[in-house]
Amino acid sequence: MTQQLQDEFDSSVENAEAWMKAIQERLSINDNTKGPRSALEARLRETEKIRDLEPEGMLKMDLILTKADAALHCVSEDEKHKVLSKLRHIKALWEETAIYITHCHSRIEWVWLHWSEYLKAQDEFYIWIHNMRVTLEPDIELQLGLKEKQWQLSHAQVLLNDVLNQSVLLETLLEEAASLFNRIGDPSVDEDAQKKMKAEYESIRKEAQNRVKLLEKITEEHKQYSANVNQFQSWLNGVTERLNCCIGEATKSSAEDSLKALKEIAKNIKNGAKKLKHLENQCADVIQNTSPLGAERLKDELDDLRKALEKLKLLSREEEQRLLKIQQSESAYKSQARQLEADIQEFRKDLQKLENDLDPGEGEKTEDELVAQWRKCNATRAVLAAEESKVERLKAQLKELLRFSQDVQPHVDSVISVIRDYQSVKGKTSKMSADTETQLSRLFQNPLQSFEQWKLTVQMLLETPEPALDQIEAALAESSQFKEKLMTLQLKKDLLNNILGEEKAKSFLEEVAEASKEREILHKSLLQSKSKLQNLILQHKDFDAAFAPLQKKLFAIKAKLDLENEPQPNLLGKKTQLQRLQMIQDDLAELAIQMEEVEKLVQSNATHRHEMNQLTSDIQALKRSLEMMIQQTEEHVQKHWVFNDKLSDLQQWITATTEKIGSYQSADVKQGNESRVADLERWLAEFPDKEIQLHLVEAHGQLVMENSSPEETAHVQAELDQLKESWKSLKEMATGLLKRWQLNRPMADKKKITFVDSRHVSGPIFHCLDLNHKQEKTTDGQRASSHSKLLHDFEEWLQGENTKLSKILAVNLSSTEEIKTRHKELEELQARVPDGQRRFEDLLHFHPVIGNSEDLEDLRYRWMLYKSKLKESMSSPITRSSEKPDRFRKKRSGGMCSFLHRVCWASLPLQLLLLFLLLLAFLLPLAEKTHSCTLANNFARSFNLMLRYNGPPPT
Repeated sequence: MTQQLQDEFDSSVENAEAWMKAIQERLSINDNTKGPRSALEARLRETEKIRDLEPEGMLKMDLILTKADAALHCVSEDEKHKVLSKLRHIKALWEETAIYITHCHSRIEWVWLHWSEYLKAQDEFYIWIHNMRVTLEPDIELQLGLKEKQWQLSHAQVLLNDVLNQSVLLETLLEEAASLFNRIGDPSVDEDAQKKMKAEYESIRKEAQNRVKLLEKITEEHKQYSANVNQFQSWLNGVTERLNCCIGEATKSSAEDSLKALKEIAKNIKNGAKKLKHLENQCADVIQNTSPLGAERLKDELDDLRKALEKLKLLSREEEQRLLKIQQSESAYKSQARQLEADIQEFRKDLQKLENDLDPGEGEKTEDELVAQWRKCNATRAVLAAEESKVERLKAQLKELLRFSQDVQPHVDSVISVIRDYQSVKGKTSKMSADTETQLSRLFQNPLQSFEQWKLTVQMLLETPEPALDQIEAALAESSQFKEKLMTLQLKKDLLNNILGEEKAKSFLEEVAEASKEREILHKSLLQSKSKLQNLILQHKDFDAAFAPLQKKLFAIKAKLDLENEPQPNLLGKKTQLQRLQMIQDDLAELAIQMEEVEKLVQSNATHRHEMNQLTSDIQALKRSLEMMIQQTEEHVQKHWVFNDKLSDLQQWITATTEKIGSYQSADVKQGNESRVADLERWLAEFPDKEIQLHLVEAHGQLVMENSSPEETAHVQAELDQLKESWKSLKEMATGLLKRWQLNRPMADKKKITFVDSRHVSGPIFHCLDLNHKQEKTTDGQRASSHSKLLHDFEEWLQGENTKLSKILAVNLSSTEEIKTRHKELEELQARVPDGQRRFEDLLHFHPVIGNSEDLEDLRYRWMLYKSKLKESMSSPITRSSEKPDRFRKKRSGGMCSFLHRVCWASLPLQLLLLFLLLLAFLLPLAEKTHSCTLANNFARSFNLMLRYNGPPPT
């Protein structure tokens, strides 16, 4: 019977495995989104058929579970292990197959829907292209006038805006086409199709833009022509009005004024003819883009303007001829008198100008002004000598005017008056020339006298031990001024010869040359003194400018450090505070580097050296204080993390134990089996270790509360109180269950449970032990010895495997052969993982009754970390990593890496709890009626990469 059950189980497993592999093969054949739409639809229908077969697979799994349950009741312990291994394998294969079915179908269906939406949008885009091409294809219609052309332009601009707005849809379509092409690779969405779509849009856009540009040109041309016509009409009205006024006032004003006005009007009329010609040319251009009726209107308007201009020109010519005749009759009498008066006025203006130029002005004058005045006097004397002929010509004109019968006395008086003015200006010029020469002689001697005084002052300044920089700079400025003055005197050799004479000028220039040499010597001495003083001042300023920012930055760092003395409210706040302290430490190191640069400016200045020493001592003190704060903060973070870890472990154990014991509350001992009793004993045996762990959690909590804020202290105390209440409730539940079972079970079992209760629950109150006590004690000792040996062997084996993996990953890869060698070594390590898993499961068999929970949890974490590290190395053989698994080591990182590190660290207790529940499910007695394989942990592959889809469900 046992063999038949075993064969039925093996047969059902083989059938299910063959069915699942066939499904996976069909899925792998259809798991592809490349190709045409028809092929994609065919693959979608095929995956739908495969998805419909999922209930069949569930039925096969139910059958396997039924066969396995029956076989486990009848086979031996060795065979049970094989049955369980097959059962785990077929469950993992079914889970992988089910996930593969869902993912494959969802991915293909999502691509098909994406393609459908793209085709719909593409059809709408091509419909718009066709409609727009039909709209833009006809030629531009000729319009009647400017207003109609403006309406036509506005309509074309609306069409262009519509075309430009479609660019957003085109960009979206191109992006979707590129995305689809990457997924399906179909030619209908390749780059050529995208370029074609873009080219059609560009042709529409260019055609619309060209139409708008053409209409803008036509409209602007007509608008400019209309403005010119209005301007010409206004000008024509203005000229007509001026001509009418000139004709009406001809009797009131003189003939000369009227004729002048008429000439101006005639000139304007001539310009108007040019404007009319320009309008005719513009009209010809506008008519080309205007309807026939509009062109006729434009021609009529232009003819009216031409007729008005011709009429105006004829009237102006007639009036001009009439006034010319009147003017000729009067001009004969007035011409000579007007000429004489004009010459007199011109001569008087010249004399007045010469007299005004001779005005010496008030106050002292500079050398340039005196030289200019002297030259002006000489020039004026020459001009007056030349004007002697004008006086004689005026006398001759007056004699000719005396032959007329009209009164000429006013002209006689004018000629006499201008001759008197000429004689007065001539005498004034001679006197001013003599005075100016005297002042220039005295002025040329002033620079030499001033230089002698300055030379004495500079010699005394250079002999001073510590001269002031301001005095030296002032002396240098005066030296530059004297240089300019002396050079100017040397350049005025010709002027000096004219004013002083050749002998006096030569002697004077020799004195100027001697003074220039003495000034050069004194100037060099002043520059040397100034350079020495500036060097001393620059050294002092550089140190002050560099030292002030160092002090300011040190005060800022002290202020930041003072803010970190407050206790933090939680673990996250303490970690954040540690990061801030490390940033302050970096700022302090940067400040020390800056101090090294400033020390180069100290040199031998005692005051600067004292200030730098004081600043250095302040930085050293601040550095020691900061290091102490960082060390204390790291200790606080470590203590808080350990407290949270141990508290979470104990809370999870209490919760799991409470649920398990609660499930036994309603169970009947008489109807139960030995496995249930053994399970209860295993749970009760953990009470002493957990009670010790409870005291450890309380001690860690006290350490955390000593270094936390009042709010965090209250929170930690509340967690400890809640933990004590949970522990007390669990203990009372276990005690009540023991008492009830002692009353209902046989005597032999009573003694055994009494022993467990007296040892692990109620303390050393029960001392009535039977003979089985010694046997159980001996068995416990043997189990403890075996457990210690297994634990030690597994730790050594895991340490050796981890060392091998670290050595493999530490090697730098430079060739393909080295990569293949690394991959082969990693495969060897991966082949030994099942053996390590078997060793670890053997440890877990002893752990429920014997062993240190904390050591086993640490070993479990190291084993998980090794498998994860090995798996990552297998997936990426060239990854270099030499990190050792250290549970409590902290690393500084920033940005996203730091965030992920904190998330993984915070989720570690939950992951450990899930792993513990998974192992517990495999270790539960197999004979329990409540046991089911579907309750096991199915999250083994939850870290694999999955598809991500943002949108409505694809199925």
